[in-house]
Amino acid sequence: MDFIQSVQNKAAQNPDRKIIFPESTDVRILTAAYTLHQKRLVTPVLLGEQSAIEAAAATHKLDISGIEIVDTARLDTSEYARQYFEMRQHKGMTAEQAREVLKQPLFMTAFLVRDGFAAGAVAGAVHTTGDVLRAAIQVIGLAPDIKVVSSCFEMVLTDGRVFSYGDCAVMPNPTAEQLASIALSTAETHSRLTGELPRVAMLSFSTKGSARHDDVDKVIAATGMVKQLNPGLDVDGELQFDAALMPEIGARKAPGSPVAGKANVFIFPDLDAGNIGYKITERLAGAQAIGPVIQGLAKPFNDLSRGCKAEDVVNVACICSLLS
Repeated sequence: MDFIQSVQNKAAQNPDRKIIFPESTDVRILTAAYTLHQKRLVTPVLLGEQSAIEAAAATHKLDISGIEIVDTARLDTSEYARQYFEMRQHKGMTAEQAREVLKQPLFMTAFLVRDGFAAGAVAGAVHTTGDVLRAAIQVIGLAPDIKVVSSCFEMVLTDGRVFSYGDCAVMPNPTAEQLASIALSTAETHSRLTGELPRVAMLSFSTKGSARHDDVDKVIAATGMVKQLNPGLDVDGELQFDAALMPEIGARKAPGSPVAGKANVFIFPDLDAGNIGYKITERLAGAQAIGPVIQGLAKPFNDLSRGCKAEDVVNVACICSLLS
């Protein structure tokens, strides 16, 4: 069974989990919602003006009669606006500005997820990643012991192995503390999506003191923090990629390591390395890159590429359900 089919099968075990889609007149979102509803993978909820949603669905000949719609024309956001004002007044937010912000679908959605109306949300087909993350971070906030919102890609190799790469899309130059948080989040994501025991490699251009540099020290410090925060997690660093991946090289460069040569979670020291690394794996090794999966939030609010297809939306919604 391939990774995507496995994710969909796991999501289908809890089909009543509601996932909100605030970009509800986009044909890709409507098509995905129809598919999710028909296959009973999750319970899609469309947020927007009901008349506009129904008109868009009719234009594209999609039957959405069984799909729940939250009509923004009838949604009372006054309480959410009050809460948002209290949350942001220290930043200079006024009550009137808060009311205006709550007219935006992303912020409405974030509050509905925060309050437990839905298990999670998916957006980004129309909005930028920055817009999506801003609403999610300000309203939903971070998970316990997590210092930063980050991302990972699930890299599905041609032989069926699945590796998690983090962070490849969000944090340009994380501190040691932030890098540790990225490692914890990515390990949790890997475990939930694959069912595997995560083995986390903290990557560097050095393996166990083979080089000295401030960048190496950052990775070493982050590794120590991860071990302190989650003593039961298999994590090691600093490791070069070959030592983390290849058993014979890992045994030679890092003898006795619980991770070297058998890592399935790879934490890159910065966004340059992570973004380059996942694209090399995708283009030269022929791997399928699934993501970015946004992680570190108290509740899932997942991002899409604006170039996504309907099937991508279906897959991200299933991932969102599994992370809830």
